[in-house]
Amino acid sequence: MSEQAAPEPIFVDLHDNSKPAEIESLCMKCHEMGTTRMLFTKIPHFKEIIIMAFECPHCGFRNNELQSAGAFNEKGQTVSCHVTGKEDLDRQLVKSDFAAVKFEELDLEIPPSRRRGLLTTVEGLVSNAIEDLEAGQPVRKHTDEDVYNKIEAILQQLKAYQEGKQEFTLTIDDASGNSYIENRCLPAQDPKITLRWYTRTPEQNAFLGLSSEQQPQQPTAAAGEDDEAPEVLTFPANCSHCNAPSETNMHVMDIPHFKEVVIMATSCEQCGYKSNEVKAGGPISAQGKRITLKVTDTEDLSRDILKSETCGLSIPEIDLELTPGTLGGRFTTVEGLLRQVHDELEERVPFMHGDSTTDESRQRWAAFLEKLTQVADGKLIPVTLILDDPLSNSYLQNLYAPDDDPEMKIENYDRDWDTNEALGLNDIKLENYQEDQKQEETK
Repeated sequence: MSEQAAPEPIFVDLHDNSKPAEIESLCMKCHEMGTTRMLFTKIPHFKEIIIMAFECPHCGFRNNELQSAGAFNEKGQTVSCHVTGKEDLDRQLVKSDFAAVKFEELDLEIPPSRRRGLLTTVEGLVSNAIEDLEAGQPVRKHTDEDVYNKIEAILQQLKAYQEGKQEFTLTIDDASGNSYIENRCLPAQDPKITLRWYTRTPEQNAFLGLSSEQQPQQPTAAAGEDDEAPEVLTFPANCSHCNAPSETNMHVMDIPHFKEVVIMATSCEQCGYKSNEVKAGGPISAQGKRITLKVTDTEDLSRDILKSETCGLSIPEIDLELTPGTLGGRFTTVEGLLRQVHDELEERVPFMHGDSTTDESRQRWAAFLEKLTQVADGKLIPVTLILDDPLSNSYLQNLYAPDDDPEMKIENYDRDWDTNEALGLNDIKLENYQEDQKQEETK
């Protein structure tokens, strides 16, 4: 039998000249037949997407939208951008189907169901908000003038944002973790962008269609005796990539000279996806911790490292700076962590190969990734590795334990109010809370 030709790939790059598919569709404005063009494509270093554009030759109505064709991230994501001028309005962004958009100063939120997925700019997103609000103004002016005047005031503010006359903060809250705002300072962290990852709630999982239909089951022991605490616990779960039934293994581990941690690993037999996460056990530390390691030889790259999900990481010599939440919790070696950082940055940073990116930006980004690889290979040393964890849940192996390590410096510091607020600690009260409850009841 002759070998069959390999099937053509479904997804192509944005710069490919492949012809989009055309489908005859009903125009929702004039109810005549128009044309929808669909292109299955991939944004380099981001993910697969479906771009759809509709045009009606009868009434001239046009519409376009974007849908994700890839997998959901393990966690949800909130990304904020402080817009101060025209250059920030030109930032490209991806808003998935499941993302809510909020203009912080106006306290105006656009729910996920209002607008489908978009590949646009910050200015384009503001224009969409203006268009949506203006659509019902003529009717409101005659039916409810008070509401009309309030919305008109909001429209004036949005138009000032659109023209770059007023600063504002744009926040995209995406439970699927698939939204993105362009970073103009790569490879360094953009001071105008704040990124936070969070664990989805059961309601958000249900909204994404990830909730398991199975009833909660008790964890089963994979090892250990009946009358002893099991070494590994196995929980039924659903794969975050293909939603097929899978298993999550959990192990409680005591790290010498540190604390107890919980290691969780998920593996899907159907699609082959694997993930692991580490969470620190025990109470919340009273102070934060900053660990500074001078990497002077390749032996330092083999040190065990626990980076919690609240820990930031930086290497000043190569301008590497990761915000807390990047990569989540990881228990690996210094070399392994650097290679994971390389892979994460290479996959998660879109627009590096698009038409909007300058040659200078591409070269700077490629040079940064090359330096990161050289550090992981031990070819670019010495360098300084800094772990900054406000909850003191991160750990770096001391090769001289229990004596002090001459290459490592550990500093404890007091968290400021803003850090405690971001961690949700300012609202936690463990003493005299019953008295506060009684005072609330008597009011």
